[in-house]
Amino acid sequence: MDLEALRHGNFARLGTALNDWSTMVKQLKALETRARDDMRAKAERAKWAGVNATVSREFITKTAGEFSDAVTQATSILNILRDTRDELVKYRDELNAAIDRAWKKKLTVVGVAGGGFKVYVNVHPEPPNSEQAVKDLVDELQAILDKATTSDSSAARALTALATQADHGFSGARYGDRDAAADALQKATRAAALAGDAKKLTPERLADLNRILADYKNDKLFAAEFATRLGAENTLQFWTDMCALHPGKNDRGLHELQELQKNLSTTLATATLSDSDGMTAWKQQVLNDTSKVYTSENPAYPTRGPMNATGFHVMSSLMGHGKYDTEFLEAYGKKLLASDKAQANASGMDSDHMWTAPNQLTDLVFGKEDGQDPVVGFMKALSHNPEAATQTFADKNVLEHSLESIRYTARDAEVVHALEAAVTGVPDGDVPTEPAQPHSTTQVEIMRNIMRMIANPEGGAGLVTGETGGSFGDMASSYMAEISNELAGHGAESIFRTSSADPHGLERTDVQRFLYEVARDPQGRASIILGESIYTSSVLEAHIADPSLYSGDRRTLIETIGQNVGLIEGIVGHSVADAYIQGELKSEEDENNALKSKGDFIKAVIGAGVSVGSVALVPMGPLHTAVGATASGFFGGVAGMAVDRIIEGQQYSGALDRSLYQSGRDLNNSLDSAILQTQESAVDAINRHHAKTSPDETRNLLRMAITEGWSMSDGRLEDSHHRPSA
Repeated sequence: MDLEALRHGNFARLGTALNDWSTMVKQLKALETRARDDMRAKAERAKWAGVNATVSREFITKTAGEFSDAVTQATSILNILRDTRDELVKYRDELNAAIDRAWKKKLTVVGVAGGGFKVYVNVHPEPPNSEQAVKDLVDELQAILDKATTSDSSAARALTALATQADHGFSGARYGDRDAAADALQKATRAAALAGDAKKLTPERLADLNRILADYKNDKLFAAEFATRLGAENTLQFWTDMCALHPGKNDRGLHELQELQKNLSTTLATATLSDSDGMTAWKQQVLNDTSKVYTSENPAYPTRGPMNATGFHVMSSLMGHGKYDTEFLEAYGKKLLASDKAQANASGMDSDHMWTAPNQLTDLVFGKEDGQDPVVGFMKALSHNPEAATQTFADKNVLEHSLESIRYTARDAEVVHALEAAVTGVPDGDVPTEPAQPHSTTQVEIMRNIMRMIANPEGGAGLVTGETGGSFGDMASSYMAEISNELAGHGAESIFRTSSADPHGLERTDVQRFLYEVARDPQGRASIILGESIYTSSVLEAHIADPSLYSGDRRTLIETIGQNVGLIEGIVGHSVADAYIQGELKSEEDENNALKSKGDFIKAVIGAGVSVGSVALVPMGPLHTAVGATASGFFGGVAGMAVDRIIEGQQYSGALDRSLYQSGRDLNNSLDSAILQTQESAVDAINRHHAKTSPDETRNLLRMAITEGWSMSDGRLEDSHHRPSA
């Protein structure tokens, strides 16, 4: 910062810019609110058809999100500019005050060419100690100029970094002031220096690196700056060296290394969201080096020689945490899965031989896994990015290969978690905080293909294991609207209401066989039962709260809903009973614990006011009453009460001598539970909305309809599935 520039600085233009940006933020916030509450909300609830069901809805949703990012970026720019303006004004005033004090001490300050300055004594003879006074003044003025320079240059660096994060649209990086943005960039430089050489990473330096990554792993400017400074090749080499230097770590240092892996993974994931030139080159370099062999040695084991790991192994071992960029995952996955399919097609390939090579580094993951199968890490990344998962599994060949591969690998859980994210739109392990998007045509197609594979009489049932059953059940829970529409047939759409882009996109026989096979797993059975109870409760509440939703006969409405309950619950009940006959049923304790654990999670989802994703709820129309609906506009009040009845194990004297669904192997208990659960949900809705509908008549209609549906389930299973005889 030049002395004259700061000394005579007029920041009025910067003040004008601040006013403009402040106005811009207010206007963008208004647009964001309209985009979210009007445009996006209408798009989510609209009944789309054809191309509009995917293209238009997705475009509107992303556009609404861009308004949110625009507010974030504009606010960050405003905060940085305001902070910088205030600091420069402060330094200008400090500079002028120092110059004024110097004048009183007979010292004059003048600027010189090139931006520097000189101080001289302006009287003769010079007063005593003038030389020291000149030196002190020079130091004081230079210190002020240095601070002003730092403020100005760091603001410029932060603003430039913000502007380059997205090659189109807006950046979501959020900063409250210039110092926060500048600190993130400074810390990134420090972290990259620490990660520059794993061999020099002492315990103290490792702890320092871990602290920085833990604090800034979700900071977009930090992450992009860190990855860019370290470079793609050095990033993968660093992790190769870390794993080679700490093999079989099992002492107290293990936790530190596990945290490093988690923090580094999340940081790199955040970095890939940047479209800066540096990160674009970083991502391309990783893709180019997937087959490159990274070599490292451990001086503590000189006889072992160098250990090797391919770029696929190293990068995938750093994909277990965080949300990686969709386009990067798509490009990475195409290369990885093409190689995986090629190796699977080779004779003799199994989980002990795929992806292994001579002198291969045997452990790239600090913890239970070893990183030998790079598909595991990639599937974890997909499970944290539903959009990328959907795009990946939209390729039927990729889906079939991935799901079939669990037969001969140990990647069961990771594959199904990625599939679950793809079809539900909810990241693995997250309790949704806002409504997931209605199922797209692509998602329904993926779900149909999954069901077809499980329903395959030639071994499809073998894909349902203790590792996968729960996820398959969650998928069924999420697709209960489509399942209900398909089982009921065309014409029932006004009863089994949904905002799905393809309500009839499933295949009836596959649906029945899928439910039958998944119900044999305790977690799968729990999810199906809870999903059916929740959706049915939501359907009943919607029609009782707003009779205009269905213009037909009320008796037909109740009977259709009841038959659907009986059919789905009957398939589940007969599956469990058949497993008991075959001696394949798990203990009742496992079944009941599964209902409790699944119920607790789903109750949290409903309590958050969300729909689709983990559960299926009926959306409200824009003119419908909000009484009994969740915060997001879905009928979920009665559904929450239905979950409570299951997970709290309430006793019903005169109806059941045990809790709901306590004994899955007892068909009578299962039927009675289904009837009572549905009856109570209907009465809850009647009371909640003060409806004139007769509770007694409704109970009786549901009892008869559910019993009829239950009988239908037995016949349908006989037609579509080989079953044991009692």
